Amino acid sequence: MSILNDVQIRDLASNSKMISPFVYKQVGNGVISYGLSSFGYDMRLGKKFKIFHNGRGQFGVIDPKQAEAIVFDEIEVTDYYDLPPFSYALGHSVEHFKLPRDVSALVIGKSTYARCGLMVNCTPMEAGWEGYLTIELFNTLDTPIRLYTFEGICQAVFFKGEPAAVTYADRKGKYQSQAYEPVTAKVRTIGE
Repeated sequence: MSILNDVQIRDLASNSKMISPFVYKQVGNGVISYGLSSFGYDMRLGKKFKIFHNGRGQFGVIDPKQAEAIVFDEIEVTDYYDLPPFSYALGHSVEHFKLPRDVSALVIGKSTYARCGLMVNCTPMEAGWEGYLTIELFNTLDTPIRLYTFEGICQAVFFKGEPAAVTYADRKGKYQSQAYEPVTAKVRTIGE
């Protein structure tokens, strides 16, 4: 298994539509950088958010097996969103991903936001997965953090190996073909 470099990522984006829209170079003059980097791709944050809060006191415990019951406030912004102190939100990527059978990706937060107290978490993009990535955002500080839409939020690092016998698409993964919006947790029994 090897990590893909900028030439390989560019080829997959051009020939296989692995990333769309695709920005062929780093853009960063006056914005939080995004686009193709040496060994990854810095994706942008979309404009729709789902904001979790327990202000209604409805949850004693968050149960991942009952995640559909969690209530999020949905908002759409133009330029930025100020994530409140100690709060959690779901965002989404501007880019649509379509991973081949032999490519998977891990996603990590950008240092600009990490150094401001934002924790970015994304689950792996498995071989065969397709859709807009849901991005989990947590403000660790006691002050709001400004999140800029259509600017860089996290980086995908792509790995290529032998083609998978069964891809995420083959097994009809529950997050396949995610829409251009944050997608909340889903629970499914294996074999459904």
